[in-house]
Amino acid sequence: MDAGKHGRGGQRRPGQRATPPAKARQASGRYTPPIPRDKRRSPRWYGLSLVVLAVLSVGLIVANYSSALPGSPSNGYTIGGVVALAIAALLATRYR
Repeated sequence: MDAGKHGRGGQRRPGQRATPPAKARQASGRYTPPIPRDKRRSPRWYGLSLVVLAVLSVGLIVANYSSALPGSPSNGYTIGGVVALAIAALLATRYR
C-alpha cells in the first residue's frame, strides 16, 4: 500500500520518528517570584468560619426534618441548608 496516496506522509526510514519532535517553548523574559509561605496560608478565622458554616448548615437540615423549626418541615430551610453547605464547600477549595 502506498502511503503517499492516502495523504499520510512519505516513507519513514527505520529508526526515525513518526512525528516531528516538539518545539521548545520560548522564555517570556520575565521572572515571577513565588508567593511567600506566609502569604499562602489562610488566616485562622477562615478555617473556623468554614467549619462553623458547615456544621450550622447540616444542623439546619437536621432540625428542619425533625420539626424543631417553626413551620418545618419546609423546603426553604432545606434549600438554605444546602446553599450554606455549598458555600462551605467553595470556601474549602480556597483554604490553604
